[in-house]
Amino acid sequence: MAKQTGLFKVKGTLDNVTFYKSKDGHLAKMKTSLDGSRISSDPAFARTRENGSEFGFSAKSGKLMRNAMRSFIMSSSDNRLVSRVTKIMIEIKNYDTVSVRGKRSVGIGINTPAAVALLVGLEFNIHALLSGVLFKPYALDLGTGVISMPGLVPINDIVYPKGATHFSLTAAKVNIDFANEGASKLVVTNTINLPLDGMSTDVVLTPMAPSSGTGKDFYLLKIEFFQMVNGVQYTLKNGAYNAVSIIAVS
Repeated sequence: MAKQTGLFKVKGTLDNVTFYKSKDGHLAKMKTSLDGSRISSDPAFARTRENGSEFGFSAKSGKLMRNAMRSFIMSSSDNRLVSRVTKIMIEIKNYDTVSVRGKRSVGIGINTPAAVALLVGLEFNIHALLSGVLFKPYALDLGTGVISMPGLVPINDIVYPKGATHFSLTAAKVNIDFANEGASKLVVTNTINLPLDGMSTDVVLTPMAPSSGTGKDFYLLKIEFFQMVNGVQYTLKNGAYNAVSIIAVS
């Protein structure tokens, strides 16, 4: 796929080359002479159909995960999240060593430790990484979902953006069953809101309700930044500096 350069950008088709605009800028690609009906029936394209089928399964699984977490991550995600999650799901699908090619799924592949490891550390906002913002060690109790962070000193343990005066920490536990039509349950914790100062605080984030299910448990941790003006805290730059990450999967 080629990228258009120069002062004038072209849109449309010229001599079997299609010019168009995407998130990556103005691009150009060759038109294909392949017919959709041929791809769907010709034995020569059996591998193509299998790859397409598994890609569809993986993309659906990625959507199921994002939807299950949507209310928690919507203030802290970037516009490339879909592609990043889909890529991971395709890799997880490859760990399905039971199903035939074309039928491999995330629901089976995710039961291997190597597949789970692909999701741990996933950052939802590539422009604000939790691993690059929060440097205070924390402990997660997988049984209760409680996250403990004793002795947090904001000005020492947090890298905060210019203009921020306060921040909030919140966690969530999400159970997702990819093999059961994406059945899911999201439970959030209390939110700790603190000024960005030198005071030490023992942070404890506790799920607000019990969480259980037949799928995998995803544990997420989020930090949001605010600016206080006349006693009111406002989201800093529409959440551009907020970070959330998957810290564990069990």
